[in-house]
Amino acid sequence: MKVLEVLTYYRPHVSGLTIYVERLSKALVERGHEVTVLTSQYDRSLPRTEEIDGVRVVRVPALFKVSKGIIMPTMGIEATKHVLRNDVVHLHLPQFDAAGVAVRGRLFKRPTVLTYHCDVKLPSGFINALANFAVDVMNNIAAVFAHRLVTYTQDYADHSPYARRYRQKFTTILPPVTLPKVSEEEIAAFRAAHNPQGRRPVIGMAARLAAEKGVEVLLRAMPRVLERFPEALVLYAGPYQNVLGEEAYARRVLPMAEKLAAEGHWKFLGLLSPHQMAAFYPNLDVLVLPSLNSTESFGLVQIEAMMNGVPAVASNLPGVRQPVKMTGMGEIAEVGDHESLAEALIKVLSNPENYRGDPEEIARRFSPAQTAAAYEALFNQLLAEVRPRG
Repeated sequence: MKVLEVLTYYRPHVSGLTIYVERLSKALVERGHEVTVLTSQYDRSLPRTEEIDGVRVVRVPALFKVSKGIIMPTMGIEATKHVLRNDVVHLHLPQFDAAGVAVRGRLFKRPTVLTYHCDVKLPSGFINALANFAVDVMNNIAAVFAHRLVTYTQDYADHSPYARRYRQKFTTILPPVTLPKVSEEEIAAFRAAHNPQGRRPVIGMAARLAAEKGVEVLLRAMPRVLERFPEALVLYAGPYQNVLGEEAYARRVLPMAEKLAAEGHWKFLGLLSPHQMAAFYPNLDVLVLPSLNSTESFGLVQIEAMMNGVPAVASNLPGVRQPVKMTGMGEIAEVGDHESLAEALIKVLSNPENYRGDPEEIARRFSPAQTAAAYEALFNQLLAEVRPRG
């Protein structure tokens, strides 16, 4: 089967969405399928075409950006060409170009699946408001023409206004989660670099420095946590400088983080490779996900931590709360409430034995192979419906 994956940003850009598509694409290739990723050439230094881990990546030149969106005048030409070349079209929303691709999928009788990763809520401002409106319109057009829609959990589908609008088309498929294997020596080396004595309670956060991630909620919770655990340390893994579209947010929260860093309780690690992330998680006592709105729909990093026996504290948001509810490995804090977050962190750090799960079962349930098999079954079902033989 030839599968076309379509999304705005792909590697080397890092986000939960790009990681999801990368893992799924590789798993589909391992199952014998031919996968093409159609995406933007958001950085002109990136090659127009290349092969990464058996996946063909085609990048469409970008004319300019509007907020986090990319304007690609030749996208229509490329979409027509690649939809015709493939058996199945798989769109990843939010995405401005999804509508045109979905129309082509329906017109050319190619089963078209739309995975809805999250709602769009850009920061306030006239340009962002226009961008929000345009993406919302395009997402709705894409849903009308797509044959099936997918979300990670029923919880998120039940609470997203977009998902509820098309509930008859929606199904759920758990996201793909995997990490490279690392040795005990590599884990110990990471500990020696960031927590030399190995005695400090370590709170981990893994995310871009972005407004929806709720970094300031963690920052405001830390004084209360430090009253109970004076040696507590936050290790923050992820881009935190020059994050696209988040400059104003960074100016607001970085001084708070730098103050904690000067006191020895906060450390920015920057963007870590998958191998480094695999050494990062075992060195945590708890992972925190203080997300603020429905632009976060699950939080793959929670599963990555739980696969290493590390519990999580997550916001009480649809979808985001599901990893904790599904595994029992952690606590749920009220959205945007730093007191609630502090209490949850203290509870987990004080009673780690209460949050032991089954890392092996979690890894099996969320393996890319499982996700790819679920999509393969859906694709085959739609092929039989849309393009029946004889």
